Amino acid sequence: MYNLLQKYNNFFFIGVGGSGMSAIAQYLKGIGKNVAGSDRLFEDKNHSIKIKLENEGIICFPQNSNGLTSDFEVVVISTAIENSVPEFKKSKELGLEIIHRADMLKIISDWKKTIAISGTSGKSTTVAMLFHIMQFSGFEPSIISGAGLTSLQKTGKIGNCFVGCGDWLIIEADESDGTLTKYSPEIGVILNIEKDHKEFEELEQIFGTFTKSIKNKIIVNSSNARAKKYSKDENFDFCSENGFHGSDFKQTGLDIFFKVKNVDFEIPVAGKHNMENALAAIAVANYLNISLETCSTALKTFEGIYRRMQKIGIKNNVLVIDDYAHNPAKVSAAINACQQITQKVIAWFQPHGYTPTRFLKNEFISEISDILRVDDEIWMSEIFYAGGTAVKDISANDLIEGIKNNNKNAFFVENRIDLPDKIKSHFTDDCILLLMGARDNSLEDFAKYVFEKI
Repeated sequence: MYNLLQKYNNFFFIGVGGSGMSAIAQYLKGIGKNVAGSDRLFEDKNHSIKIKLENEGIICFPQNSNGLTSDFEVVVISTAIENSVPEFKKSKELGLEIIHRADMLKIISDWKKTIAISGTSGKSTTVAMLFHIMQFSGFEPSIISGAGLTSLQKTGKIGNCFVGCGDWLIIEADESDGTLTKYSPEIGVILNIEKDHKEFEELEQIFGTFTKSIKNKIIVNSSNARAKKYSKDENFDFCSENGFHGSDFKQTGLDIFFKVKNVDFEIPVAGKHNMENALAAIAVANYLNISLETCSTALKTFEGIYRRMQKIGIKNNVLVIDDYAHNPAKVSAAINACQQITQKVIAWFQPHGYTPTRFLKNEFISEISDILRVDDEIWMSEIFYAGGTAVKDISANDLIEGIKNNNKNAFFVENRIDLPDKIKSHFTDDCILLLMGARDNSLEDFAKYVFEKI
């Protein structure tokens, strides 16, 4: 597969609107390939992702198989694409080469000096921070990420891909579908290892294989017990007394402050978890001989990423924040970040997928219950269903009932459209409304709807 980029020029992506797929499609277009794709979301001719991909020169079609022809040589799919999808069947009939998204990313990463950021939580933010530092330092890196960088979005792009002129490529390496084992990067980072899509026994095998494939340097989070076991050089680990340790942490509003080896850092992001993400980026940058002082200067102008503690605005004395949190650790971290600002956090969460919600039910109940203070509240709407085969034998209300049983303030509003009306009477003069959820492309618009209605 290594010579696939040399052999072929015409690529078609089934499900090109997905964050991982759109990033790779843009990268291939950026290096001169002919790229097209389809998505079920593109029945809407004015869909924002469709428009942005077309602005990059990627031809977009609805997911009805009409756009897929024998002119294409390679069809790229993701784990989400089932065999019943018409275009998957047509690609078989046409005899086209079919390749998984992760294999395509491996081929790209094998061509570059790659830094692979892995872990259950924080990958997108760490990738963005490291990209920002390296770009500031003149490395001209490329990036393939799962979330849009605000700085790139301001130029009209989706923001999850950038093709730079330099030798380095920064990628997110995903353990959720096991594809983490495919990559052989120059530098590998393990941010954390928590239960999300897989049991710990399987995760240990996946991360163990990944660690063995890293060519030069492995950098891990020493404060996470499961990540720490893969440490090879504590001097370059983060959250480590001998490596890159953050001290004197404080949060003021949505900004964090800390020191690393007596160098002051100020970053316009919220939450102690983002200090850990920054420490990971700083450790990699320092390995590349970028000084701590340069890292500090760069991160002062970090603009964040799409739907990560994103401030929507303040209305009727209520600060509304939108976040991508979707597993127990991320939901807990997002709530905790808001707790540093106000006496009352009202959090709303839309779980995604029946299988993931069922798998993590007990963790959601325990971690959310543990983080909520006396006045804090958690609200949930029904599980987001993205299509495909699923056993719908669990409800978000099951999580709410579990949290209620732990004597915490928990409320279920089945249809999220009803949220603004039901939640208004719970606001105080000093509270934050935190909206959380993932995989649902309409959540950005939902956040704006809530802000308008409260």
